[in-house]
Amino acid sequence: MTDTSDTVWPWPVERERSRLQAQELRDRVREGGLRFQAYLPPEIALWLLDHVENGTFHDPSEAAFVLFREAKELEPHTDLRSQLLKRMILGAADDPRPNVPVEEVKARFEAIRKSPRPKPAVWKGPEGS
Repeated sequence: MTDTSDTVWPWPVERERSRLQAQELRDRVREGGLRFQAYLPPEIALWLLDHVENGTFHDPSEAAFVLFREAKELEPHTDLRSQLLKRMILGAADDPRPNVPVEEVKARFEAIRKSPRPKPAVWKGPEGS
């Protein structure tokens, strides 16, 4: 068996750090909620900005609230989640774009991972944070 610890993400030490931080924050979260930053890749960020521009959401934090609430409400309904996953898989399988060999995907991913990334835009809320 080969050691795959360097290819597992998040790395075990990172996963443990997150688990411990979640435990530490639990009491404060019960009283005051949780504020955090999130990175959205360009495709999802543009989708979100479209929805802010057309008035679906007031700002990214409202979108996160609504979408997390929907995910929480969907969580106990395993039949619906399974059906949604099936539809997503079928949609991907029916994608008319040509299949790309896995080696080419890995090479593209590695090139992207190693290339410098532009600094992401930052949404400023009403308090300027």
